[in-house]
Amino acid sequence: MSRTEINTLGEFGLIRRLTERITLKNPSTLKGVGDDAAILDYKDRLVLVTTDLLLEGIHFDLTYVPLKHLGYKTAVVNFSDIYAMNGRPKQLTVSLGLSARFCVEDLEELYSGLLLACEVYGVDLVGGDTSASRTGLTLSATCIGEGERGKITSRSGAQETDLVCVSGDLGAAYMGLQLLKREKTVFQGEKDFTPDFSGKEYLLERQLKPEARKDIVELLDAAGIVPTAMMDVSDGLSSELIHLTSQSHTGCRIYDERIPIDYQTAVMAEQFNLNLVTAALNGGEDYELLFTVPLTCHEQVEAMPGVKVIGYITKPELGNCLVGRNGEEIPLRAQGWNAFDLHENE
Repeated sequence: MSRTEINTLGEFGLIRRLTERITLKNPSTLKGVGDDAAILDYKDRLVLVTTDLLLEGIHFDLTYVPLKHLGYKTAVVNFSDIYAMNGRPKQLTVSLGLSARFCVEDLEELYSGLLLACEVYGVDLVGGDTSASRTGLTLSATCIGEGERGKITSRSGAQETDLVCVSGDLGAAYMGLQLLKREKTVFQGEKDFTPDFSGKEYLLERQLKPEARKDIVELLDAAGIVPTAMMDVSDGLSSELIHLTSQSHTGCRIYDERIPIDYQTAVMAEQFNLNLVTAALNGGEDYELLFTVPLTCHEQVEAMPGVKVIGYITKPELGNCLVGRNGEEIPLRAQGWNAFDLHENE
């Protein structure tokens, strides 16, 4: 593959090259890339805005994360935050901090992932910024979404007796990360090394190419259900439950045997000698939706594909507990991702 140094294009030439394939899809996008600011028109909808910062060496390792996958994931984790508010993502801006080791073709790979995610989810990439960096690659993405009045869902609305639900399965992204880290360690000690990922594709996909649960939001909307509280599972189920109940001034009980876990996750946990439920509770980066609904919605949510009822909301004085298979109650602790724990992120 040919290599074009970034400084041969200049800032505006680089922007033109990376954004020339963008086509606008949403009527609310009046003007996208190419001016000092994008112009958006929201008449009867509420606007939602979320931002994520991703730093090389903290949030991702380019030893095993392809740039296209990194671009896709950067976009999707922002879309997930909007869906977690029961909204719809519409526009995205992405800013880059670039060290001298990256060339134009590297950035085109990154942008191909960003644009693929925008195409899949119907989002317009409308701007951003670029800067030189002395610390590797930095990405900052901001997503703008919209929500209907009376349907936007926060973390603070859960009520006693509400059902606690989660989409998909948990722990797979964490086990995928452990697998990648293990193979990297082996690779560093061998010259001719081929990673062994056979039979583990699902775990790698959950880590490298997560998906936002647009489908769950659409299912709930089609059923006429507005969750009382909702958030996405980015830092681990245990941490997210504590956030949700804290802001709702409630407690919760969730059941060990009802936590959804994929077979590949279970196999890898056994290989790594990790407690499976602990991995599912604290792994993070699943980007599934954790939400609560009134007890009267029990039959509807139980019948939804991809949704599992895992517990219920209690009085705040009862705290947050995991109920074991023998009825024992274990207090939940926030042991998931900590963005400021440098040892954890190595």
